[in-house]
Amino acid sequence: MNAPEKDSILNHSAMDNFRAIADAIATLFFPHAEVVLHDLRTQKVDYIANNLSKREIGDDSALEDMLSDDVSERNIGPYEKLNWDGQKIRSLSTVLRDGAGHPLAVLCINLNISLFENAKAALDLFLSPTKLIPQPDSLFRDDWQERINTFLHAWLRERQLSLNLLTRDHKRELVLALHAEGAFKGKSSSNYVANVLNMGRATVYKHLKELKELKG
Repeated sequence: MNAPEKDSILNHSAMDNFRAIADAIATLFFPHAEVVLHDLRTQKVDYIANNLSKREIGDDSALEDMLSDDVSERNIGPYEKLNWDGQKIRSLSTVLRDGAGHPLAVLCINLNISLFENAKAALDLFLSPTKLIPQPDSLFRDDWQERINTFLHAWLRERQLSLNLLTRDHKRELVLALHAEGAFKGKSSSNYVANVLNMGRATVYKHLKELKELKG
C-alpha cells in the first residue's frame, strides 16, 4: 500500500470518527443542538446530526479559506446566526486536522438559544454575549444561507407575516423578491428556499422561469 492510499484510508476513518462525535454532541443536547460536519476536501456538507437548519448533505460549504495551513484557529466562535425559522442560533466551529496536521474538516455546533432566552433572567451567565466575535470572514464570505435567512425575515417583519401563515401568492412574491436580491446565486440555494418555504423545488423553478419569460 503506497502513502496516498494509506492517507486516504486514515482520513476516511477519521471522518467516521468525526460523524460519531457529531452524533454524540447532538444526542447530549437534543433537541436544541445541530452538528454539521464539512469535508474540506470536497467543500461539501458531509454529515448533519439533528438537522435544525434544513441544510442537506452535499450542500456547498464555501470554506475554501479553511484549507490553508496558515489557518491557526482550532475553535472559531462562539458567534450568532439567524435560523430559517427566525430563531437565534449560537454556533462554534472547530477545525479538525489529519495526522499530518493539515485541515481535513470543520465541525460546526449550532445551539438553538431561543428557549434559553425566554428564561434569560436565570441564565444571564450562560447567555453572556461578551465572548462573541464578529462573524468570521473565512466562514461567512460566501454564506448565501445566512443572507437568505436575514432577507426572508426582514421581508416577513415588514408585512407582519410568519412562515406558517404564508399563502401560495406570498411564497411566489417572496421567491421573486429573493431573486431580485441575488439569493439564487448559491449552487444549492433553490433547494434551500424550497425547503424553508415548504414548497416543491419545481415550483421555485417555475416562478423563476415565469420571471425570466416576463423579462424576456
